[in-house]
Amino acid sequence: MSSIDNVGKLTNPKFIKPIKINYTHKGQKKVWEAVINHDSVSILLYHKDKDAFVIVKQLRVPVLYRNKTDGEMHELCAGLVDKDKPIKQIAKEEVYEECGYDVPLQNIQKVSSFYTSVGMSGALQTLFYAQIDSTMWVNDGGGLSEEDIEVIYIPLQEAREFMLDESYQKTPGLIMGFYWFFDNICP
Repeated sequence: MSSIDNVGKLTNPKFIKPIKINYTHKGQKKVWEAVINHDSVSILLYHKDKDAFVIVKQLRVPVLYRNKTDGEMHELCAGLVDKDKPIKQIAKEEVYEECGYDVPLQNIQKVSSFYTSVGMSGALQTLFYAQIDSTMWVNDGGGLSEEDIEVIYIPLQEAREFMLDESYQKTPGLIMGFYWFFDNICP
């Protein structure tokens, strides 16, 4: 069980930068508080042999802080664009790191890019799709040492129900990715 021990001020942020933005809109001077952070990639993985989506489950401390009891989130495999590499390469590396699959670059296709947390950061996320199979599996995944990622398989026949089942905490990107799949790959 996870819990919040205490909350303090952030003095030397590693991944975000809080800022105050002074701007003019329709002739009026205004102020907005925002957080600058990295853009990201997310990857919808469909495992052909298992006829299932491959997603990850991990603790998200801000969610734990908000709801006080559970911060475990179901998400697409994802990561920050914090390296000087093409984003498709970053997506490939995230799949390897988090889920344990070595997916050839040519198997990864861009779906779309969209902005997330638009009232707070406006970071750009690029959604990719890849079909994988058992021959691409190389390890159990799990992420970096500071992460605790569980790889989960959602059978295709259960995915529509899973999308809207509020008993599973999940991200809008996961729901969007599933909808995209059902509209474009498996209507």
